[in-house]
Amino acid sequence: MEVSLITKKFMTDELVNENIRFKEVLVIGPEGEQLGVMSRREALEKAYESELDLMCVAPNGNPPVCKILDFGKYRFESQKKAKEAKRNQQVTEVKPLRLSPVIDKHDFDTKLRQAQKWAEEGMKVKVDMRFRGRMMTRLEVGREVMKQFIAQMSEFAGVEKAPSMEGNTMSVVLSPKKGK
Repeated sequence: MEVSLITKKFMTDELVNENIRFKEVLVIGPEGEQLGVMSRREALEKAYESELDLMCVAPNGNPPVCKILDFGKYRFESQKKAKEAKRNQQVTEVKPLRLSPVIDKHDFDTKLRQAQKWAEEGMKVKVDMRFRGRMMTRLEVGREVMKQFIAQMSEFAGVEKAPSMEGNTMSVVLSPKKGK
């Protein structure tokens, strides 16, 4: 019995044809009909008779379930579905923004405009505020600046992760509102 070249290439990582090591398997035919429980050798002979492959679809079953199918076609279809799923996947980008507890009004407005632009484009914004040296004693000043920033962004974005301290940095993640 000859195994197709396509199947030889992929058989190393899949439970197909000769790689199936179970004594008895439940066999499903090419049209989806159950052929019953048979030995591995009988199942392989059935598959080779119809010039198809035997693939184990449920190795944890009792007995394991194998299906007679064209493995090259099955592999091609699964790769095609994976590419399609990857293409349709939506990746949300997180843009970083750094504030300071002693930020000037103009700098604050500039960073606010940039964050609003990113939120309108559908990106998440991670706002970090670093406390250095003596600023660590004035955490409440930084919290006020952060609250003011969140309040001004509330029209464009909602808080996904509330402001929290991680070491000497206060962080908040803002995600864009759905309607915008």
